[in-house]
Amino acid sequence: MATITANPSRVGLPGLLKNRAVQKLLLLAVAAAVLVPLASARFASGSWPGALTVDFSEPLAKASDWIIDNRDSHPLFLYFFGHVSNVVVIAVRAVYLTLLAIGWAGVTALGALAAWRVAGVKLALGTAVAFLACGVLGMWVPTMQTLALMVVAVLASVVVGLLLGLAAGLSDRMDRVLRPVLDTMQVLPAFAYLLPVVLVFGIGVPAAVLATVIYAAPPMARLTSLGLRGADKEVLEAVQSLGSTARQRLLTARIPLARKELLLGVNQTIMMALSMAVIAAVIGAGGLGDRVYQALASVDVGAALAAGIPIVLLAVVLDRVTGAAGERLGAEPEPRSGLGWLYALIGVVAVAAAGRLAGRLDWPESWIVNIAEPVNRAVDWMTAHLYSGVPVIGGTADWAGHFTTWVLDPMRDGLQALPWWSVLLIVAALAWVIGTWRTALTAVLAMAAIGVLGVWKPSLDTLSQVLAAVAVTLVVGFAVGIAAARSDRLERALRPVLDVFQTMPQFVYLIPVVALFGVGRAPAVAAAIVYALPAVVRITAQGLRQVDQAALESSSSLGATSWQQLRQVQLPLARPALLLAVNQGLVLVLAVVVIGGLVGGGALGYDVVFGLAQGDLATGLVAGGAIVCLGLMLDRVTQPTERRAKKGA
Repeated sequence: MATITANPSRVGLPGLLKNRAVQKLLLLAVAAAVLVPLASARFASGSWPGALTVDFSEPLAKASDWIIDNRDSHPLFLYFFGHVSNVVVIAVRAVYLTLLAIGWAGVTALGALAAWRVAGVKLALGTAVAFLACGVLGMWVPTMQTLALMVVAVLASVVVGLLLGLAAGLSDRMDRVLRPVLDTMQVLPAFAYLLPVVLVFGIGVPAAVLATVIYAAPPMARLTSLGLRGADKEVLEAVQSLGSTARQRLLTARIPLARKELLLGVNQTIMMALSMAVIAAVIGAGGLGDRVYQALASVDVGAALAAGIPIVLLAVVLDRVTGAAGERLGAEPEPRSGLGWLYALIGVVAVAAAGRLAGRLDWPESWIVNIAEPVNRAVDWMTAHLYSGVPVIGGTADWAGHFTTWVLDPMRDGLQALPWWSVLLIVAALAWVIGTWRTALTAVLAMAAIGVLGVWKPSLDTLSQVLAAVAVTLVVGFAVGIAAARSDRLERALRPVLDVFQTMPQFVYLIPVVALFGVGRAPAVAAAIVYALPAVVRITAQGLRQVDQAALESSSSLGATSWQQLRQVQLPLARPALLLAVNQGLVLVLAVVVIGGLVGGGALGYDVVFGLAQGDLATGLVAGGAIVCLGLMLDRVTQPTERRAKKGA
C-alpha cells in the first residue's frame, strides 16, 4: 500500500510538465523575466514611440485630391466608374418602378405566393402580414425604395461572392490570397469605406449599392468556398472516373453537392444587405434607412421605430423563407411543382391587374396608423420617470454615470497607462497559450500596426469599451443561453424576441439608449450589448443542446445532479460553441461601439464618423484600419482553439 500511495507523488510533476499549456506558461514566465527588464530600461515611457509611427495623412490627402480633381475628366471615371454608376441607377429605378406599377396588392400577393411555394402556408401568411404592416405604418413607399435597392445589391453581392467563392474553392492559392481580403471586407466598419466610395461615385444610390456589396458579398464567398471544398470525395472520384472534364465536374457534381451552403450564403447575404440599409442612408440610399437616420438626428424614437419595424419584418420573412428553402433541398420534389409556380404567377398577375383597375396602386392614407406619437409619449414618460431621481436605485443617467466612472474610465486609464510593449506581450501570451506561434505573431503584428498608424491611445479607449461591453454581454448571454437550452418553453418564447433584436438596424438602438442614458460612452456600450446579446444567446443555447445525449444519460445514471451535468458535462463538451459565442460577441460589439461615435462614444468611432462627415480620407481610413487590426487581434486571441479543433490538430 505504501508503494501505491507513493507513486502519484513521483509521477505528478513530470505529468504536469507534459501538459502543453503548462509548458507554454513556463516559457512565457522565463521570457517575461528576461524581456520585461530590458524593455523597461529601453522604453521608459508607456506611450507608443513616435519614431515607430508612420504618417499616412499626406499620401491619403493627395489621393483624395486627385480623385476630386479627375472625377469628371479622367477616362477611368468616364468610361468605367461612370458606366457602373449608370447601370446601377437604371437597375434600381427599373425594380422600383416595377414594384410601384404592381401596386401594394400585387407586391403583397407576389411575396405571399412565393413564400407559399417555397415554405408553405404558414410563412405565406406571415409574409402577407409583414408587407401589410409596412403599409399600415405608413412606410410603403420607403419600403419599396429599400426593397428595390436590396434586390439589386443582393443580386450583385451573390454574383460577386459566387465568383470569389468559386476561385477560393477551386484553388488553394486563391483561398490563401482571398482570406485576408474577405476578413478585411467584413471587419472594416462601413463608415470607413463609405468615404472612398463617395469620393468615386458621389452621394447617391450607386455608392450605397457598392458599399452594400462590399459588406454583403464575403458571406456568399466564404460559404461557396466551404461548400465546394466539402463536397463528397467519393462522388467526385466517381464522376471523374467516367471521363468528365473539370468544368463538367463543377457543374454536375460540386455545385449540386454544395446547394445547401450556397443557399445559406444567399440567406446571409440578404441579412447583411438589410443591415446596411440604414448605414447606406448616410450616403443617399434613401428608403427606410433614411427615415431611421433622420429620426436619429432628431432623437425621434417613434419615427425610428416606425421605420425600423419594416426592416425587421423584411429581414425575418426573408430569413424564414430562405431557411425553409434550404431545409427542402434534398427532399422529394413535389409532383407538378412547375404548375404550382405557374398558378402562383397567374394569381399575382390577377391581383395586380385588379388593383390597377380599381385605382388602388398606392397604399390608402386612411389605412395608416401613426405609432410615432404614442411611442414618443411612452419614451417621454420613461425619460421623465427613469432618467433621474428614482428612489433607492437611482435613474438611468445615474447608472450611466456610475458605469462610466467605475468601469469605463478605470479600464481606459489602465490600458493607456500600460507600457506599449507590455500590451504586445500580453496579446502574444494570450494568443499563444490558446493557439500557436503563428496565431500569436498575427495578433502581435495587428496590435503593433495600430501603433504604427498613430492611433494607439484612441484604440485602447475603443478596446476598453469593447471589453466592458463583452463582459456584460457574456455574463447575461451565457445565463440566458443556458436557461434557454434547458427549457423548450423559454427557447420558443425567446426566439421571436431574439429575431427582432438581431435584425433591428444598429442605428435604431442608439436612439432609445440616448434618450435613457444621455450622450457619452455608456450609451454606445449599452447599444452594443443589446445588439450582440442575441447572437451569444443563440450560439450558447445551440451548443448546449447539441451535446451528445449519451454523455448526459451516462452522467445521470451515475447520480449526477442537474447542476453537476451542466458544469461537468455540458459546458466542457460545448466549449467550441462557447468560444464561438465569445468571438461573435466581440465582433458584433466592436461594430456597434464604432457607430457609437455618433452619440459621444469617442475614440476610433468618432474618428471614422468625423472623417466621413468632413471628407477627411486620412482620418477616416486610418481609424478604420485600426479597427480592422483591433478586430483581427481579438479574433486571433479568442478563436484559434476552435480552428485547430476543426483541423484535427
